[in-house]
Amino acid sequence: MTIFPTRILFASDASEDSELAATTAVGLAKITSSELHVLHVAPAFPDYFEPSGPEPGPTEREGRRILDEQVNKIENVGGTVAQSHLRMGGAAEEVIDLAEELETGLIVLGSRGRGRIRRALMGSVSDSVVRHAHCPVLVVRWKPVVFPAKILLATDGSEEAVLAAQSAADLAVRTGSELHVTHVGKVLSHGGARVKASYVGVEVDPLPAGSQEALDKESKELLEAQLARMGEAGVTVTEAHLMSGRADEEIIFLAEGVGSDLVVVGSRGLGGIRRARLGSVSDSVVRHTHCPVLVVRREGLQEPV
Repeated sequence: MTIFPTRILFASDASEDSELAATTAVGLAKITSSELHVLHVAPAFPDYFEPSGPEPGPTEREGRRILDEQVNKIENVGGTVAQSHLRMGGAAEEVIDLAEELETGLIVLGSRGRGRIRRALMGSVSDSVVRHAHCPVLVVRWKPVVFPAKILLATDGSEEAVLAAQSAADLAVRTGSELHVTHVGKVLSHGGARVKASYVGVEVDPLPAGSQEALDKESKELLEAQLARMGEAGVTVTEAHLMSGRADEEIIFLAEGVGSDLVVVGSRGLGGIRRARLGSVSDSVVRHTHCPVLVVRREGLQEPV
């Protein structure tokens, strides 16, 4: 099972990162034979700011202008827009609601993230969409994803990570991209004390008692099993990276070290705008990685359109 081909929803806000996301969305739609929808959400103001009557108010007119301009840009570079959508209201909620209405298989949007693990970006539209969308989300910052690319898949052996691996492998094969795979293992603190560790897209309880050697062996076997599955599927992995430590930090630093163009992770997001899930590894990777990040979850994996 994989994401592509699918129905892609590109959410535009006319920002610099949104333009990078547009390039990525158009390229993905073309190379995966996917259907592309474009959305712009204009802010909704109280009625006394808008004239009443059948004519659209200034906010709606400006929103339509931005949307039409974005569609024209896409068509001018050879892209095809199946449908454009103008919504009024809160950006994150409208993106999530439209994605559900369209049964979208992938949301693409830009982020004004500041990067680096020490500088947290809280409360952004992209942050909220990643946490609550029913389908995979590709957050673009710093640069567009231009294929063929260097893809870094972070896996932890969970069901969501397996689905992320299938999508990353499919994308790498379709686009002739270089595929790197990493797993970040658990680490015990000095003296054998237990520490709390996180895996990609998964928050786990304090570690069970055991030796670091046993944990390292378990991590190696997990990574080797993932590589074996990819080999059986005919997927070539350029390089495998066995890491240990805090999962989000190791993934972020590795992505920068190998020069990744795209990081792919799994997430057990709860979905729905009212159900927040804070502090996961996938959230942190999206906020701080210096390249676009694709977060894959089960709900968005569906039959091709």
